[in-house]
Amino acid sequence: MNKKYLISIVGATAIGKTALSIALAKHFNTEIISSDSRQFYKEMYIGTAVPSLEELSQAIHHFIQNRSIFEDYNVGNFERDALVKLSDLFKKHDCVIMVGGSGLYADSVINGLDDFPTIDPEIRTKLKSELQVNGIQSLQNQLKELDPITYQKIDINNKQRLIRALEICIGTNKPYATFLQNKENKRNFTPIKIGITAEREIIYNRINQRVDLMIKNGLIDEAKKLYPNKNLNALQTVGYRELFQYFDGDITLDFAIAEIKKNTRRFAKRQGTWFRKDNEIKWFDYQESSAVIIKYIENNFTN
Repeated sequence: MNKKYLISIVGATAIGKTALSIALAKHFNTEIISSDSRQFYKEMYIGTAVPSLEELSQAIHHFIQNRSIFEDYNVGNFERDALVKLSDLFKKHDCVIMVGGSGLYADSVINGLDDFPTIDPEIRTKLKSELQVNGIQSLQNQLKELDPITYQKIDINNKQRLIRALEICIGTNKPYATFLQNKENKRNFTPIKIGITAEREIIYNRINQRVDLMIKNGLIDEAKKLYPNKNLNALQTVGYRELFQYFDGDITLDFAIAEIKKNTRRFAKRQGTWFRKDNEIKWFDYQESSAVIIKYIENNFTN
């Protein structure tokens, strides 16, 4: 092959992306870039479903637990770092695998980030103050009114993303969504987008089983160690914030676990909304053999 290809694997949480990415990496003798924004942080292991040591040993992975929760790391940083890494990897591989459920992070590598105007920092300060005084629901209601499209797509329980969307809406008097996909970035690779899917009931059952396994494997103790830093942006994540509420004495443990399952299911629904807007994704059932997917990919290689 003369061209370089980035094989991007997307889909809902717990659908089986890791197993497929490893199978593809072994077949094509290449390496894997993670675009899962929750798996960057080395202090978060169980609650982010980081690949096991056995899985990591089967293929070289990048951007897995390579940052600390105390670092300020965002999608712009990831786009920059991932492109540098890809430039290096394409010197020795004709294709590289990228896998993750964070649609924005995968899109940043393939398409580049959208251009946003500079916003008066006072707006963010006021929004943070309102969050402290009136709670997150007040901001959620504002976003629902100002930008219902973004309200449906983002994790509205993620305070950082909620405030970011709102400050754009307020500062420009336009919906955040209107600034998306306005810029075309040229890349020196061709993306091949693979999606893994299943019936909603199957996805939800897999999520529930994964949460139960996380609890069994020590998620409560992991969250307890992180609890003193619960206000860090990296920890505004499903699986941790519910347990922080339990540690605060606001809810019971059983309720916290139920909330983790519910909020993860909601996250999976938002993932589906995000990925379905991309007509370039070729979808396969989660039980489809890797051989069939490999054949599809190879048919898309051109000299």
